[in-house]
Amino acid sequence: MILIILHNLFVGILLSGDVHEKPSLLSVNPGLIIWTIVVFVLFLLLLKKFAWKPIIGALNNREKTIQEALENAVKQNKESAETFEKNKKIIAEAHAQSSKILSDAKELAVKLKDEIVSKANEESNKNIERAKEQIESMKSTAIEQMRGDITDIALQAAEKILSKNLNRDSQIEIIDDFMKKIPKN
Repeated sequence: MILIILHNLFVGILLSGDVHEKPSLLSVNPGLIIWTIVVFVLFLLLLKKFAWKPIIGALNNREKTIQEALENAVKQNKESAETFEKNKKIIAEAHAQSSKILSDAKELAVKLKDEIVSKANEESNKNIERAKEQIESMKSTAIEQMRGDITDIALQAAEKILSKNLNRDSQIEIIDDFMKKIPKN
């Protein structure tokens, strides 16, 4: 800003001598050229002394900040890729473990089912055998009881027949009567 004011001041001083003449655009004024060069050199010196270092420093700081941000982004990208791979491995392991657990559970279920069916079959066969034995025992008992009853009835019938000397029709009638008294079980 100061340089612009100085430049305008010098240009004004140089031009103040020829107030009545209008300069053309293509005319060469050696005094103006010299003063323009002097002001430009002063402007460059002032820029170098006061503004150049802070501008370069700000640019370097900005470059350093951008470089650090890029390095951090690359580092975070690498870390996230590593984390992603670790997570994929963990998920794959968990999937394998869950598959193994499921297959083990299915095997155990099949074994338990087979055991239960086997035990039920054994128990059923035992019950059938016991029922057959009971039936056979009851049958034997019933046959023995029937033999005793038939023997008693036959003896009673023979006793009555002997006690009564009856004719054939009477004997058949007495036998039919005893047969009706026999239980039908």
